[in-house]
Amino acid sequence: MSGASTPLRDTVLVVDDTPDTLGFLTEALERAGITALVATGGAQALALVGRVVPDLILLDAVMPGLDGFECCRQLKAGPAAHVPVIFMTALSDTEHVVAGLGAGGVDYVTKPIRLDELMARIRVHLGNARAAQSARAALDTAGSALVALAPDGAVLWSTPQAAALLRAASPGDGAALPPGLAARLLAGRDAPVLAPGEGGQPSLSFAFVGAVGAGELLFRLSVHDPRGDEAVLKARFPVTAREAEVLLWLARGKSNRDIAAILELAPRTVNKHLETVFAKLGVENRASAAVLAVRALGER
Repeated sequence: MSGASTPLRDTVLVVDDTPDTLGFLTEALERAGITALVATGGAQALALVGRVVPDLILLDAVMPGLDGFECCRQLKAGPAAHVPVIFMTALSDTEHVVAGLGAGGVDYVTKPIRLDELMARIRVHLGNARAAQSARAALDTAGSALVALAPDGAVLWSTPQAAALLRAASPGDGAALPPGLAARLLAGRDAPVLAPGEGGQPSLSFAFVGAVGAGELLFRLSVHDPRGDEAVLKARFPVTAREAEVLLWLARGKSNRDIAAILELAPRTVNKHLETVFAKLGVENRASAAVLAVRALGER
């Protein structure tokens, strides 16, 4: 008996209300070594994906009841959010192509379907999906706390560490973002955003990492509980609690603009606090104040 493991087959869900199309595509996929799942409508597809998440979805755009565009939007709000969707449509007008891509599709093919073209597109998108999945698995293993948002603020995916932080900060909401936070993140990507924890839990800091393609915005999460560090600075230097907060973020390399956003202060107020801090510490600039703060925190 060979000790080699059998490679897992890719799974493609075909959603179409035409039996002939379902049979034609199912046979072609099986010949290519791909496991085919079928659904004859949007509602059936949503129910099936609730039980088994495929690697790729072929979705007819025009179906009775729940059409392909709305079906895709609902798929992208559930467990199949990361699954690539290829639309199949006889509608090649620009408005329908835009509607399909706007609903969350990554590609489209027009009917009558050219099988060689479709299989080539399927292979490309399966490869891209595997690469993305491998990258996320590496992030999970590395212990990174990352969450990806869609341009509309919906959570696309999060690493286990990020999900755990979200659950801890807002126990009643599971791994969801606290109310209103998504809008703040999308509006202020140039500076960290703080989300206060509930029930005495520490706040979370969200820092924008970058855009992954056109549809994913990546943020890094960290626990923001500066009370210990602030206490050290307040005990070491003749500063107020607010001045200690400003000094702490200065020591962490934040600009005045970032500090203002983090502490929800006006930039002019931050400048005035720093002027007072410089005078109390007997220094003339940011760099000297940061050095003293870092040294005090390192000596505790």
